[in-house]
Amino acid sequence: MHNAVIAIDSFKGSLTSLEAGKAAAEGIHRIFPDADTVIVPVADGGEGTVDALVSGLNGKFIETDVCDPLGRRITAKYGILPDNTAVIEMAAASGLTLLSESERDPMYTTTYGTGEMILDAVRRGCRNFIIGIGGSATNDGGIGCLQALGFGMLDSNGQQVSYGANGLSQLARITDDNAVRELKECSFHVACDVTNPLCGTNGCSEVFAPQKGADKNSISLMDGYLSRYAELTKTYCPSASPYTAGAGAAGGLGFALMYYLNAELQSGVDLVIRETKLEDIIKGADIVITGEGCLDSQTAMGKAPIGIAKIAKKYGKPVIAFCGSVREGAELCNASGIDAYFPVLRGICTLEQAMRKETAYKNLAHTSEQVFRTIKLFS
Repeated sequence: MHNAVIAIDSFKGSLTSLEAGKAAAEGIHRIFPDADTVIVPVADGGEGTVDALVSGLNGKFIETDVCDPLGRRITAKYGILPDNTAVIEMAAASGLTLLSESERDPMYTTTYGTGEMILDAVRRGCRNFIIGIGGSATNDGGIGCLQALGFGMLDSNGQQVSYGANGLSQLARITDDNAVRELKECSFHVACDVTNPLCGTNGCSEVFAPQKGADKNSISLMDGYLSRYAELTKTYCPSASPYTAGAGAAGGLGFALMYYLNAELQSGVDLVIRETKLEDIIKGADIVITGEGCLDSQTAMGKAPIGIAKIAKKYGKPVIAFCGSVREGAELCNASGIDAYFPVLRGICTLEQAMRKETAYKNLAHTSEQVFRTIKLFS
């Protein structure tokens, strides 16, 4: 065993992608001291994508002052890669975790802060963007984001509408007269694994708004507001359709990015694999190590470890996965390219104990060591 490529998604709340990679590499080196281990931090476009790409590609972190979902000023972090690509997670400014349970109400939560992050990066000279749109607190169709970028989301008096889905109810006219002119030079690649349309029974209001604090009455109202917004958008972009797959992502931010910023929506893990040039690295590997905090049927539906396993299988490479825990349906991962998976827990303990960084690191390194002891037996 000469060469291992290690591309493990973060163990959320415990180890970053890079830390998990280092732990697995440590276990390998105990058995194969001369092995060449290449650690490639990965993510699936959700939480951890900025950290993975910035650490994996030697980028830098930027902090900027933005609105949170309720318009309060906070500091949000994003990344700029060496080629001047900006990597943004909308959740850093407009995420559900920024609000307490009682504050959640998509009638009033806005994506304005996400637009402010994009604007900050544009002003720093960025023209290529990777945007992760998971974990939103919003259902405003992305109008807040567009307002921050200078678009006129105007009421019948020609004034900017208010924040949130409530603002959609006031929308009478849309204009790009004052939109940031550099946007025409920008390309936007959006990490999105949601295929829901903007409106209807599978739309963002019906499917995602309840977890963001919406009740039945506001869900019905918001669906109507978004439908009317989609019609108005056709005056700006005639090809706009509320039925496009992904239009309902992040409470309709997917729709706004597609039809106002000409964004391309694609699988989060595919985007990250492309940026890190992981496929080229895997070609020369003897074995590929992947994993994430929990392996289950959701993993098998296309999360980061499966995306990585698919690339590995294209070149006939064996794939091993490490995880914090295993749930129902994890065996589906075997059919999707992961040859064997190993939970790293070594004894009975509380979840809090298992998730301590030093414990998780040690457990992952020990498990990696035992797996590679077995591999050495058959080498």
